[in-house]
Amino acid sequence: MTKYNFDKIRDRSNTNAVKTEMMQELFGRTDLLPLWVADMDFDTPPCVTEALRKRLEHPIFGYTTLPPGYWQSIAHWIETHHNWKTNEEWYTFIPGIVRGIGMAINVFVEKDEKVIIQPPVYHPFRMTTEENGRTVVYNPLIHNTDGTYSMDFDNLAAVADDKCRMLLLSNPHNPGGIVWDCDTLVRLADFCHKRGIIVVSDEIHCDIALWDNRHTPFATVSKEAAACSITFGAPSKTFNIAGIVSSYAIVPNENLRERFFGWLNANEMNLAPMFAPIATKAAFEEGEEWRQAMLRYIEGNIDYVIKYCAEQIPLITPLRPQASFLVWLDCRALGLNHEQLVDLFVNKAHLALNDGEMFGQGGEGFMRMNVGSPRSIIEQAMEQLRKAIGK
Repeated sequence: MTKYNFDKIRDRSNTNAVKTEMMQELFGRTDLLPLWVADMDFDTPPCVTEALRKRLEHPIFGYTTLPPGYWQSIAHWIETHHNWKTNEEWYTFIPGIVRGIGMAINVFVEKDEKVIIQPPVYHPFRMTTEENGRTVVYNPLIHNTDGTYSMDFDNLAAVADDKCRMLLLSNPHNPGGIVWDCDTLVRLADFCHKRGIIVVSDEIHCDIALWDNRHTPFATVSKEAAACSITFGAPSKTFNIAGIVSSYAIVPNENLRERFFGWLNANEMNLAPMFAPIATKAAFEEGEEWRQAMLRYIEGNIDYVIKYCAEQIPLITPLRPQASFLVWLDCRALGLNHEQLVDLFVNKAHLALNDGEMFGQGGEGFMRMNVGSPRSIIEQAMEQLRKAIGK
């Protein structure tokens, strides 16, 4: 028996969990298995829980500063896991990665300028840009015959005019689970650096690289990448602490750093809430054993879904993710339009997944499935889907 029990089912009702409390509003019913929003149904690592419990023993929760060794713990993790040696002055706290994207847009992109995204991609990239009054420019990924994706540099050259000021990079990619290779990132860095385009690299899934895949931080691939990039990261996806806002930015370039950090400081957006540094330090200093066990369990869940579809639901083809607990399901062979596909999953299979269209062009006919749940839940979900399709 393993030290950590990922098979244990936890009832998340009455905890204000988004994935359960928002089902009625988003899916129109509550009798669904929630396999959508990107957090896991596993217990948070004991080291994190214990660190928070220890702090809760003190009955005063006044203003706090960062604990000693906070930035060093993050820097050490990044160096040992991703071979990126960073300096402490490159770091700042940000109150969430999507919020960080909105802040970067407001600092660096004028009202008449544009932001490039690469759909199908994490939908807040588009929403945050649009809702901040900036224009979105689309550089869709190429969907290869084997189900994988590549960047379309010919299209990028065609759509990137002199008003494009920023490119939002999902690295690893959400929803495709792509670990971008070094050559692709070098080419992207060269393109953006020459044109004065800032790359904001969302690397929140970097510590969930699966099997033998290795994440490459965008800023490490060349001096051009370091000069034109802002990297966002967090322990939240990896250690299942999304409810504890614990994100950070890394900015090697001094000019970008002064502008961005100065704006954050002026608006006190760089002040970490009390529990974020405690959880982050505990995760990065003591959570590696739990992370490795979690990764092996997620790999098993992914293998199960792929095998089940091949044997029982051949009209659905999952893309094996190279990183993350999110599986991109190709449902196009079912021959359903968007409304029919959603109806199949929600009203017939009683499953709550993210539909592919929300991720933009190229997402039509796909569904994103969160497999960060006990195996029995994944088994139940696949059986419900098989029966719904069989009808």
